[in-house]
Amino acid sequence: MKQPVTGRSGVVWTIVVTSVAAFMAALDNLVVTTALPSIRRSLGGELAELEWTVNAYTLTFAALLMFGAALGDRFGRRRLFLVGLAVFTAASAAAALSSGIGELIAFRAVQGAGAAIVMPLTLTLLTAAVPPARRGAALGAFSAVSGLAVAVGPLVGGSLTEHLSWQWIFWLNVPVGLLLLPLARLRLAESYAPGARLDIPGTLLVSGGLFGIVHGLVNASADGWTSPGVLGSLLAGTALIGAFIRHGFRAKHPMLPMRLFRSRAFLGINAAGLLMFLGMFGSIFLLSQYLQAVLGYSPTEAGLRMLPWTGMPMLVAPIAGILSDRFGGRPVVVTGLTLQAAGLALFALVIGPDASYAAQLPGLIVGGVGMALYFAPAAGLVMSSVSPAEQGIASGANNALREVGGALGVAVLASVFSARGGYESARAFTDGTVPAVWIGSGAVALAALVALLIPKGGRTRAPEPGTAEGAEGERVPVAA
Repeated sequence: MKQPVTGRSGVVWTIVVTSVAAFMAALDNLVVTTALPSIRRSLGGELAELEWTVNAYTLTFAALLMFGAALGDRFGRRRLFLVGLAVFTAASAAAALSSGIGELIAFRAVQGAGAAIVMPLTLTLLTAAVPPARRGAALGAFSAVSGLAVAVGPLVGGSLTEHLSWQWIFWLNVPVGLLLLPLARLRLAESYAPGARLDIPGTLLVSGGLFGIVHGLVNASADGWTSPGVLGSLLAGTALIGAFIRHGFRAKHPMLPMRLFRSRAFLGINAAGLLMFLGMFGSIFLLSQYLQAVLGYSPTEAGLRMLPWTGMPMLVAPIAGILSDRFGGRPVVVTGLTLQAAGLALFALVIGPDASYAAQLPGLIVGGVGMALYFAPAAGLVMSSVSPAEQGIASGANNALREVGGALGVAVLASVFSARGGYESARAFTDGTVPAVWIGSGAVALAALVALLIPKGGRTRAPEPGTAEGAEGERVPVAA
């Protein structure tokens, strides 16, 4: 059996395979947004069901990320990476074949489960393969590719929907997944975290809690905040999340040890990530529809006009990675979040039934540069805020909290939109979108303040090349 390539060639292949896999998983966060009007016309569905085509993915993604990381730590990161890719690829094909909105939502949930296994393992596989001295640049390249998914997500979704059909936003994943499977099998080195354990109770608690909270938020506008179903869902979800937090303090081997949050760096970057994704994802959900439903752009035209915002990570993320190596991650992250909040505020100021694209452009550019400055330093801060033995858990937790933020953002901002406006007319749509985007801007501004908790001068703290800490602190070899 052919062994994985090691050394410089192995590092290059690891960056390529993990970056493309992360690209595919990240793409499906946003590729649906510009296709929503077409999905609504093809399969039917009200606002709540459109929300679930996005949130079914982000919710299972968020709820199972830490479990996916733990599976990889215990049974082999490359092995589980292959499993996750296979699940994601098969679910993509099934989503493309969906004949009803309910089927699509169900297969989007399965897609999210596959992505939850793939995404945290991309960072742990990459971190194990790249020497610490080159890790900032490698994370910058990784983030640039992930940023490309954010950049082209709305554009790819719009172009495929307009020129082929919305089903092709899912068919696109199939050949990419089928190509990655043999490459990952032959080119990635296997690695483990000795003594890793699975936390089934923790997984059930966090999954149930997140589902309850998001379910309540999504249905609040239609059923009323005080209706028994909504109130019961919110209370049950909150209680389960509380039990999950308590479990994280008391259990012997929890999936998310709450002691990690005693680190100001870990607490600051994760809280900031949750708030940033809340504001960004909720805003994109509405703005991508605004460009089509109100301003009359085609799906492709809407995706192209969002590029100054979504395309900046592809250009700026590598520079942000280098800056974070030189000056520390905190100032870059705080600057990025401040600019992102300002960009959303500028957009909220000009939204109207007949807003010109020239008026929208400053907000798109400023927000895009801000988002780009956030991504690469954030990844480095997460991985350097914990010991090497806990990097799998940290990666899963960070991605999970960001996806929770995305799901909450869609649910919360859509609730504001529904309370203040609707789909009845261009004026009704803008009446609902403006206050929702202001809330998105406020959430990202709060994220910038929270990021100040991160200690100054934090640079990558990593073990010597070729070693990692085991579960009890011993030094063990890892693949180079």
